Amino acid sequence: MLFLLSSPDKNKDKASCSTAEVFAELYEQFMPKVLRYISYRVEDIDTAQDITSVVFEKALSKFHGFRVEKASFGTWILSIARNAVIDHYRAKGKEREFQQSSKKNVIDRGESPDDEMVRDEEVAKLKLCLAQLSSQEQEIIALKFGGEMTNRQVAKTLGLSDSNVGIIIYRAVRKLRDSFGIEK
Repeated sequence: MLFLLSSPDKNKDKASCSTAEVFAELYEQFMPKVLRYISYRVEDIDTAQDITSVVFEKALSKFHGFRVEKASFGTWILSIARNAVIDHYRAKGKEREFQQSSKKNVIDRGESPDDEMVRDEEVAKLKLCLAQLSSQEQEIIALKFGGEMTNRQVAKTLGLSDSNVGIIIYRAVRKLRDSFGIEK
């Protein structure tokens, strides 16, 4: 199983990769996607980073039980992330619905203050628009765009059909476009 998971590095003997090396490669590849997905679902970047840490701790402790025949690593890790977000809201006694953050995410992108202010306003507006979607639509949007999953992977994760996921994404994006004020 391990040689199927490792990166296609031609100079490395895939069978000789240790579990730790394989997991480290997968961590490097999937951590940004998991963090982005969780950022779609929680109120601030600090919480998203904390939950992302929990996700990879759980994944590492259960990595010996992962089977590539059952699901891809991306689907498996995002399922763990989804459950961690649910656990977070259960522990906090909050609804799982997306809520607008009152805390600013601080990431230096090298933008001018004016550009940064415009981007921050657009992000705040997008969060308000996302909050108007149903819980299911928010989850699917977060998995599709935050977790960079295919429709098929989203469908498998949520127990829906591929076509149902496609329809929900289409309608949710249309709602977002309409509420955000973007013309076709």
